[in-house]
Amino acid sequence: MKGWTGYILRVNLTDKTWKKEAFTEEFATTWVGGRGFAAKILFDELKPGIDPLGPENKLVVALGPISGIPAPNTGKAVVAAKSPLTGFYGDGNLGTHVSSQLRKAGYDALIVEGKAAKPTMIYIEDDKVEFHDASEVWGKGTYATNEWIHKTYPKNLGVLNIGQGGENKVLYSVIRSMEGRAGGRPGMGAVMGSKMLKAIVVKGTKAIPQEKPEEMKQMGAAGLKEAYNLDQKSGWSKQSTNAVLAWCNEVNGLPVQNMRKTTHPEAPKMDGERLNDARVATYGCPSCTMHCGITIHDKEGRESELDYENIGMLGSNLNVFDLKQVGSLNYLCDDYGLDTISAGSVLGFYADAIERGATTGDFKFGDAEKGKVLLGQIAKREGVGNLLADGTLRMAKAWGKDSINYAMQVKGLEVAAYNCKSIPGQALANGVAAIGGHHREAWIITFELKNSKRESYGPEKAAKVIELQRIRGGLFELLVACRFPWVEVGYSLENYPKFFNAATGLNWTLEDFWKAADRGYALIKLHYLREFPNATRKDDYPPAVWFDKANADTDGPQKGVALEYDKYDSLLQHYYDQRGYDQRGFPTKELLAKLGMQKEAAAVEKYAKLS
Repeated sequence: MKGWTGYILRVNLTDKTWKKEAFTEEFATTWVGGRGFAAKILFDELKPGIDPLGPENKLVVALGPISGIPAPNTGKAVVAAKSPLTGFYGDGNLGTHVSSQLRKAGYDALIVEGKAAKPTMIYIEDDKVEFHDASEVWGKGTYATNEWIHKTYPKNLGVLNIGQGGENKVLYSVIRSMEGRAGGRPGMGAVMGSKMLKAIVVKGTKAIPQEKPEEMKQMGAAGLKEAYNLDQKSGWSKQSTNAVLAWCNEVNGLPVQNMRKTTHPEAPKMDGERLNDARVATYGCPSCTMHCGITIHDKEGRESELDYENIGMLGSNLNVFDLKQVGSLNYLCDDYGLDTISAGSVLGFYADAIERGATTGDFKFGDAEKGKVLLGQIAKREGVGNLLADGTLRMAKAWGKDSINYAMQVKGLEVAAYNCKSIPGQALANGVAAIGGHHREAWIITFELKNSKRESYGPEKAAKVIELQRIRGGLFELLVACRFPWVEVGYSLENYPKFFNAATGLNWTLEDFWKAADRGYALIKLHYLREFPNATRKDDYPPAVWFDKANADTDGPQKGVALEYDKYDSLLQHYYDQRGYDQRGFPTKELLAKLGMQKEAAAVEKYAKLS
């Protein structure tokens, strides 16, 4: 079996043991890698109803068959567990040298079980696993932790670590690596913290197995060069993802004031041109030639790496239009190890709830200084920060007074920086994202606004969401690789099966990946159904405030426009029909049989009836 190492490393923190486990070629070709491996491992090994912050939960770090091999943007890893934020499968990917180092150590995945008795760091070097005392950095932020690790251990390492947010089990804390790299929005950092696991450090010296290494080397080098040239020609990395801010502001899609508004005259102060002008450094993931990490000096003079989601959620969503202040809020999130999307949403919801009388407090929109204080309280679970650390859904349940209607979340996960009250296709993408409200898997906005009637709720939008899910949440999450060369500068999707085939010796086409992607989506749906057997299609609805005519824009081309319940439900049904899901939004037995998932279907039948 080439293309995969064929092994998973299982580490138990409770008794400080570890073992190397082989997996079959059938497992590899069925689940491919990354999200597929993680979802299958967790489905098989976790019992429904376990405490996500208990020792029974497991953290999975999963790689794909081209991970760590020099080719366009292959320096990614998937981190997954049962989410403490949403209560079912959660994951994220991040750029990290773990992608290459863990594979060079001889593993395609790492499973971390149990709970350590004291702050611990796992050190992996090829066939050796050690458990090191991490008390010296427990209580410190991710920057200090990362610096300590690189001073203490040899060079050429892969590192994953958490900050105070993860230690104190903030439900949307993330795992960090390198400069601005972070992943695991649904609380993967909290899972590490619950296990007293401060960091994972990996060093590998072996060759990554490949069927055609010379061919892969040549194609990878050519691909990196092509991606670089495409980026230089387009100029994308000059503004990076923040190039979209001005556009979102123009098309009434920007998050402003907890998404009460869709545009703001001061937004251009933070657009891609302003960000580029303020640039002091640029960072990127391993095996990337189109770096997107634009770093500026924040209000306190520290280096803060920004992208659109940071600026949208910690900036315009809070009515903060000072780029340096946004940089400060972002720096604190990175250092504490907090997801910037959820943190911005939580602060915006808090300010909104205070204005509307659902709760009391002294935080107002536009108050960046108070926002900094609140982030510290959240990371340390102090005062009101203890509730804010639990995310918008739990905040709304605590406050009541209809605040749930403007908690900007789906299935407990806060939606990203796109205000979709007049963009039904992207609203659907949030509603049916695999892990809860997320933009990563189907960014349909450009298709929707350029190639389709904006107001349409037709089947073509459901079809486009599925197409993008298969690519973004499927192909790239399975291999594991970054989508940016394809989506941002036009690097052809057809290259990725070629990389896969050179690594594995197989002869897959994109159609093979679409089936594997559908299998992964179906499995994550089964994760959800098993945890929530009484789930309904309403769980696939976006936030209620997007349907509220009273919250519609008061001027401009989208004046008076909001989502319509009946039409959204029809669009949702188009999605279900095209996916082969039932009326509740879950895979049917017939579909699962076609995907070869009879075993998984039988496992769910113990808890919930399948159609």
